[in-house]
Amino acid sequence: MAEEKAVKAECIEKCREAAKQIKEIGLDAVLKKLSDKDGEFVWKDSYVFCFNDTKILAHPVSLIVGMSTSTIRDSNGLLYMKEMIDLATAKGDGWVNYMYVNRKSSDPNPQPKTSYVLHVPEEQVFLGAGIFE
Repeated sequence: MAEEKAVKAECIEKCREAAKQIKEIGLDAVLKKLSDKDGEFVWKDSYVFCFNDTKILAHPVSLIVGMSTSTIRDSNGLLYMKEMIDLATAKGDGWVNYMYVNRKSSDPNPQPKTSYVLHVPEEQVFLGAGIFE
């Protein structure tokens, strides 16, 4: 049976829930939750991740945590993390399209992905969640 696919509305809902929890229980507690690959912010074929203007702060794939947001490019050369930061800083939230390898598929080639990004200005962080199109 194929794994269920997340939808855009769920990405928005999960990012907003993470932002709400940051306000209620603090950033550090939520970063731990976001890094838990079996936690509430990993669902279907998606997950919420957190970053600031310099690095990835939380991701369910631990080797990604700490990577610089200024140098991450997709297979077309797009600095998509910078795009997310610029969009969410300017508008508060929105969607960014890029190419990304779907680790849950058997295809090693990058596939089109779109991620919702939400700015949490009180903590100077951004939350993201995406779907493969």
